Amino acid sequence: MQAFICTACGTEYAPATAPPSACPVCEEERQYVPPSGQSWTTLEKLGQGHRNAFHEHEPGLIGIGTEPSFAIGQRALLVLTPHGNVLWDCIALIDEATIALIKGLGGLSAIAISHPHFYTSMNRWSAAFGGTPVYVHEDDRDWIRQPSEAIRSWSGETLKLLPDVTLIRCGGHFPGSAVLHWSKGADGAGILCSGDTLTVTADRKFLTFMWSYPNLIPLPPKAIRGISESIQPFAFERIYGHYFDRVIAEGAKPIFTRSIDRYLAAIMD
Repeated sequence: MQAFICTACGTEYAPATAPPSACPVCEEERQYVPPSGQSWTTLEKLGQGHRNAFHEHEPGLIGIGTEPSFAIGQRALLVLTPHGNVLWDCIALIDEATIALIKGLGGLSAIAISHPHFYTSMNRWSAAFGGTPVYVHEDDRDWIRQPSEAIRSWSGETLKLLPDVTLIRCGGHFPGSAVLHWSKGADGAGILCSGDTLTVTADRKFLTFMWSYPNLIPLPPKAIRGISESIQPFAFERIYGHYFDRVIAEGAKPIFTRSIDRYLAAIMD
């Protein structure tokens, strides 16, 4: 029995004697099945040719990503606070070096994930740190491929994980798509960890929003306004997207507002 991992999206499935016949996450239009077809690996095989790299973006915020890039290629973010540490989003590869680093920094109080494409091997991450709770929004719970007691479905529009860490449901990309707000980040000016719910553009001057990124399907005006309403109450100076280099280092709140306006202008008559 092995836990097989989809090489296109990084989702780990429950242990079985053979790989799944298909990956429902990839067969849905917000992801894709590669032209070469579906393929599978395991955590053990993945670790033979890949490793995790670490980057301190700012005090209290460490990026964790796999090299060479695997599946979607996102990196996770480790948020270090006096009240506990939170892993934001997840990656498929977890190894002894990663576990040792995080334990050396105080372990994990919670794991929180923006949307189903980044669920990956969330149960392995939880187990490595003593069954750390994994928070996913209840609107996306049907996408969980490997249920476990560690997974906590949260509901509503916000969830305070720690005194200075809040999850915000934005919707859009998925009904339960969320971002993480750390009020003490950026020297107290606040940061937003956005996953690809709010995608930092290549020039780092704007954000964009999509229902399907690989199939280039935009979101309708109602969804964009909903994202705007969910984020506006929060103060932040920086936004960290889902790749190491997708960071808006300053002035992120007005950039968010301008990006909403630009997007709406582009899709409306």
